[in-house]
Amino acid sequence: MVAKRAFIGVKDVNQAKFTKALAAFLKRSGKVKQPEWADLVKLCAANELCPVDHDWFFVRSASLLRRLYSRSPVGIIAFTKVFGKVQRRGTAPNHSKRGNGNVIRKCLQQMEALGLVEKHANGGRILTSQGRRDLDRIAYQVHQGAVQAAAAKV
Repeated sequence: MVAKRAFIGVKDVNQAKFTKALAAFLKRSGKVKQPEWADLVKLCAANELCPVDHDWFFVRSASLLRRLYSRSPVGIIAFTKVFGKVQRRGTAPNHSKRGNGNVIRKCLQQMEALGLVEKHANGGRILTSQGRRDLDRIAYQVHQGAVQAAAAKV
């Protein structure tokens, strides 16, 4: 008799571990390519330097997919607000700056080419059924890893 698998979704697992696992999946698949300019670009106007992590493009793509899972349709401008930060200006008051829209656009275009994301009729982008299925599968794998780690401690 086969035990029925309980449904584990993206919202049921640790989000940091899920994002890392999804980024590793995107990198392993070989279908997502980092742009040539990836080592030169800043992710926000408030940043002083480019990202230190060499796999930042995969992590950003994974984060975008996770956000599309929980709230969609979402457009580029909304994502720039999410990935923005506060610019510290010394003795002058701080100002909030938006994230880099070109990076977000390129990530979403590659996810569209993979069939994980599609454009919505009313604007913005949504996850496809294939994208939702892949994210649920990876969330289940992350959950199983956490359960096995907890069982090993006992």
